[in-house]
Amino acid sequence: MEWLHYIIDYGIIAVLIVMSVIAVAVAIERKFFYRKVQIAAYADKKTLELQLTKRLHLIATVGSNAPYVGLLGTVLGIMLTFSTIGTQGIADTGQIMYGLALALKATAVGLAVAIPAVIMYNLLLRSAKELIFQWEISNGR
Repeated sequence: MEWLHYIIDYGIIAVLIVMSVIAVAVAIERKFFYRKVQIAAYADKKTLELQLTKRLHLIATVGSNAPYVGLLGTVLGIMLTFSTIGTQGIADTGQIMYGLALALKATAVGLAVAIPAVIMYNLLLRSAKELIFQWEISNGR
């Protein structure tokens, strides 16, 4: 039954790591795009806005869902801990606390993924808005 605990624990953490890699990769790509974008090349604001906000939803999705994925890992870990206690009759507080600590690790990792993702999203969205404002100023709109 111990193997199931590791599958739940590290499976959830692996999903969170993948989510984090996606968010960071998109953020890096968007930052490079913002640096090289020529706002004068866009004839209308909507086309510019579409190009600037492309894939930002992925970062927002990671930021908003990572805590829930972490919480899922915590709930599954706690359920497994209580199930083990129920089936094996273990009343050792050391083992119970160890199982609960491992379960809570998933929530901590979920928050560690979500907080930077939300920060990256907000910074990139602000950069996109600044570029749109610059386009509006230069085009008199």
